[in-house]
This record gives sequence, structure tokens and C-alpha cells, in this order.
Amino acid sequence: MIITPAIRAKYSFAEQEGFALECGGELRPVTIQYAVYGELNSARDNAILVCHALSGSAEVADWWPELFNADSGLNIDRYCVLCTNILGSCYGSTGPRSVNPTTGKIYGPDFPLVTVGDIIQTQRAVLDHLGIDRLQLVIGGSIGGMQALQWAMDFPTRVANCISIAAAPLGPMGLALNHLQRQVIRLDAKWKNGDYGDDPPVAGLALARKIAMCSYKSAELFSTRFGRNPNRNGENPWAEPNARFDVSGYLDHQGEKFVQRFDTNSYLSITRTMDTFDPIRKYGIRAYERIQARVTLVGISSDWLFPASEVRSLAGELRSCGVDCNYCEIESSHGHDAFLAEPDKLASILASRMSPGNTLG
Repeated sequence: MIITPAIRAKYSFAEQEGFALECGGELRPVTIQYAVYGELNSARDNAILVCHALSGSAEVADWWPELFNADSGLNIDRYCVLCTNILGSCYGSTGPRSVNPTTGKIYGPDFPLVTVGDIIQTQRAVLDHLGIDRLQLVIGGSIGGMQALQWAMDFPTRVANCISIAAAPLGPMGLALNHLQRQVIRLDAKWKNGDYGDDPPVAGLALARKIAMCSYKSAELFSTRFGRNPNRNGENPWAEPNARFDVSGYLDHQGEKFVQRFDTNSYLSITRTMDTFDPIRKYGIRAYERIQARVTLVGISSDWLFPASEVRSLAGELRSCGVDCNYCEIESSHGHDAFLAEPDKLASILASRMSPGNTLG
């Protein structure tokens, strides 16, 4: 299938009344960048919302093109696929790089704490703007999976199906890793309490990304791909004091690439958003009883950021609350990143969920 080029647009709201945030404070105005693939039908009931991960963008076809195959679920001959850039990001939506109208300067470190619930409210505003009352499917991985679950709880009558991949309330290990990443950024001499302007603390952000990459992969993958091999540029760690092993060169490369495309304050903001995802805290012990959608939770066998056991346990919690919840597990050595690294395995789950014999509704 040839993917129809996305319709790229921005929607701004809360210019007068302000957008109240769950943790206090408000944003005024709010701008959300979004992309649309395919067309809404006359009933406007064929929409699918894709929710991106931490450093993703609204351009879902750029990072999940395999899922647009006619046999993979996101068939734009049948569905209208939408994705919004999340609040706090740096790819067109309101975030730390946006101008604070109160001061006339960019928010920077003063950008307020936003929750997954806040993100859902901005997505709801975009859908209302487009005249979409009900979603056939909400799907996402990692923080995108958190968004999918939050949609099913916050707007239960507007979601028919929910697929949440490699997501659950972040456990202590994940919280610890996010904390360490923020700490190494703040130790960078260029941090300047977040007021770094056009001279960002790239060394700190690069190191944070390297820590994150270790949590996104698995020991098995690192052993298979890198082993104890010297760096592929010819360095000799047995003869040169500063020479790197192959895995070190890989991590350095990932850090170098990342700082060229992402904002440091946005990184801090979104990792804090991930930390605060906690449906029980928001709704109490009966939180999952709110869900009316059919839910599929997807775990990844080698994921140690969101272990499959925790995703499986969450599926059990949902079923105990009367939710029509199915659990699937992707066998992969790619760790948490498997939903991006091996999309064919996810495509089969999505295609099964959306097959003619299992029609969405």
C-alpha cells in the first residue's frame, strides 16, 4: 500500500479561558500539532488514534510505516488514522520551547508538570474540532500505551477498542532510571537551571539518552549484536586507554543523534509525565471499572523497563474489574523497543484484532 501523505495541521484552543492542568496551574493558549492519514467517512466513525512514544512525533507513518500495510491493521482505505504530538514535546505542540504569554519568553524550566490525563484532554479537543465523537481504536506503545489506557478510562463511551503496548504504571526501576537521566542533565555545566537558551546541555542529554537506550534494549540483544567486540571504527580497547568497545560506540552514536533532534527541557517534562501515570491514584481502586472498550495489552518478553509480568498482571486487574481484556506477548530480544524494532510482530496482533471476523465496533 502507498501511504497517503499526511495532512499536517495545528489546532489552538484555550486562548481565553485557559487550559487547567490536573496538577495545578494552566496553559494559555494550547497548540497541538496533528497529522491525518486517509479520510473520515460520512458518519465520521472510522477514526483510529495512534499515540506516540516519548520522542515520537505526529508523523506516525514515518516511524510505524509497516502498520499501514493493508494486512496490518492501519488500512487507510478503510480507516482515518490520526496522531497528535503530545503536550510537552518539541515537535509543534505546546511545550517548554513555546512562548509563555505571561512573560513573553519561552517557558523553558518553568513549563508546568503535565499528566497523561492532560495529554488526553488536548487530544479530545482536537477530535472535537474535527467532529469525531467516537474512536474505533486507540493504540500506542510505552507512554503511548499509557495514553491509550487513559483514553479508555477518561472517555469510556468514546473508545471502542484499546491496544496498549509495553505500558503500565512505571515501576520503581523505571522511576529510578528516569530520575538518573534527569540528574545527569542537571549536572551538565550548560544546564543553567534550564535557562540554556540556544546553547543546550547536549552532553547531559546525550548521556541521558544512552542510559535510556540500555533500558530500551536487552542483555540478549547486546550480547548478540555487540558481544565484547572492539568498536567497529578500529579502536583497540586492549591497547588504547580511551578506546571503546562496540556497544560503547553504539550508545555514543545514539546520544549524538538524539541531541540533534530533541529539546532537553521537553525530555525532562515527558519523563515526569511518564512517572506520574497512576490510574488508581486518579480514580481510586475501581479505576479500571470505568473501561467499556475491548482492551488488548501487549507485553514484550525481554522488556525490563515495563516487564511482561507487570503488563500481564495489569491485564488480570482489568479482567477482575469486568473489562473485556486480552493479553498478548511479543517474543523478542529487542527489549522495550520491540514494538518499533519488530513491527511485523505487532502487525499480526493488530491485524487479528481488526480482521473482518473481529470487526471493530
